[in-house]
Amino acid sequence: MTKPIDTVLYTGKTHVTGGRDGHARSSDDRLDVKLSPPGSTGAGTNPEQLFAAGWSACFIGAMSKAAAKLQVRLPADTAVDAEVDLGTNDGGYQLRARLSVSLPGIDRDVAAAIVEGAHQTCPYSKATRGNIDVTIAVV
Repeated sequence: MTKPIDTVLYTGKTHVTGGRDGHARSSDDRLDVKLSPPGSTGAGTNPEQLFAAGWSACFIGAMSKAAAKLQVRLPADTAVDAEVDLGTNDGGYQLRARLSVSLPGIDRDVAAAIVEGAHQTCPYSKATRGNIDVTIAVV
């Protein structure tokens, strides 16, 4: 059971037409992208790429907070490479994800603690936990 939100910090609003062969625009016009199916040669991105980018950005923010609790500063070249697979099972669609986290110059044990802390607090990690296979590795 999920806990209700006490305070809404932000609401992202988009309008999408045409599905995977369509167009997405945010209510503030800061996002304006053509969509195309994964693996196609069409111009545009796809929902899996958008999800991977959003999760990566959010995860770096969560790592910053986890690092601060450990009195560590994230390096400027901190990076997350995300891979989101779209596949099928039992006749339905399923996602699977891998996050590869680079924290140059940070001790491996400290990096692992930062990543674990981030995975516990990142909203994308919470949303996917128990719903899809997720692998997170410090590289």
